[in-house]
Amino acid sequence: MRGVVVKFGHIAGDRMLDLVNTVDWRLGGDERAERLGSFADVVDWCAESDLVTAAEAEALRGLADQDDARAEQERRQVVEAREQFYAAVFEDDTEAAAALATMYRSAIAAADLVHTDGRWQWQDRETDLRLPRDRIVRGLLALAQRDDLDRLHQCEDRKCGWVYLDTSPRRNRRWCNTKDCGDRNRARAYYARQKAKSHD
Repeated sequence: MRGVVVKFGHIAGDRMLDLVNTVDWRLGGDERAERLGSFADVVDWCAESDLVTAAEAEALRGLADQDDARAEQERRQVVEAREQFYAAVFEDDTEAAAALATMYRSAIAAADLVHTDGRWQWQDRETDLRLPRDRIVRGLLALAQRDDLDRLHQCEDRKCGWVYLDTSPRRNRRWCNTKDCGDRNRARAYYARQKAKSHD
């Protein structure tokens, strides 16, 4: 991400979990805020996350300028993929898993499996507006198949909802960010204790 102005959070331990965190206050009801509000935001997130190259990002922005409606459709499908993944993995929603599998079949149909740099990987046949969605969907399925998902955790703030892999030795990480949700909740607990003492 060197040289890129960072506007998204990258704290989850996997870039696809960082995608899940492109919603602020996921559990906050009316306070919930979408951070992928435009196709340009999707491209920016992909660039920050090294999912597209600088040249691909520039090409995608140009294509979006030529077809606003298609770009918005692609943005909505990226958000749908993100939410289907969240529902499948964090809510054990089998219908969401099936929907994500359908999206995956479409994503791999647009690419070839090639052997480069000593490993097999998907290579997209062309750079078009579906490129971010296809790479994201393939990334989400790869994440779902990791063998360390027992370390998945959701921030314990009652509104936050951000998710991460807890790689702490004791697996006792409670907050997405100790300086944000952690400090806020510790302060809330402190004031609650002080208030309780004042009523004793």
